[in-house]
Amino acid sequence: MVDDKTLSKQEIVELKARAHHLNPVVMVGQKGLTEAVIQEADTALRAHELIKVRVLGDDRAERVLIGEELCSAVNAQLIQHIGKLLVLYREHADDEQEQ
Repeated sequence: MVDDKTLSKQEIVELKARAHHLNPVVMVGQKGLTEAVIQEADTALRAHELIKVRVLGDDRAERVLIGEELCSAVNAQLIQHIGKLLVLYREHADDEQEQ
């Protein structure tokens, strides 16, 4: 789980570089953070480990709150927040790791 391990600054820099060319795979629309959005983010993280999420709306504080809530809901770490884009990371659970 991500919470068990704090990422170093170098790891965060590397993840930001990896995420640079990614396209958003999850969109948070007018209805905000719905169960469907959480499920889609969880599925995308399971498949890709590192994803971009686009949050629509002009209220920056609301976007920050949505990012925090989404990370908490899918047990991911917020790597970057630029404008309406969030970069989330959740390490894949290996068969060797205890779940």
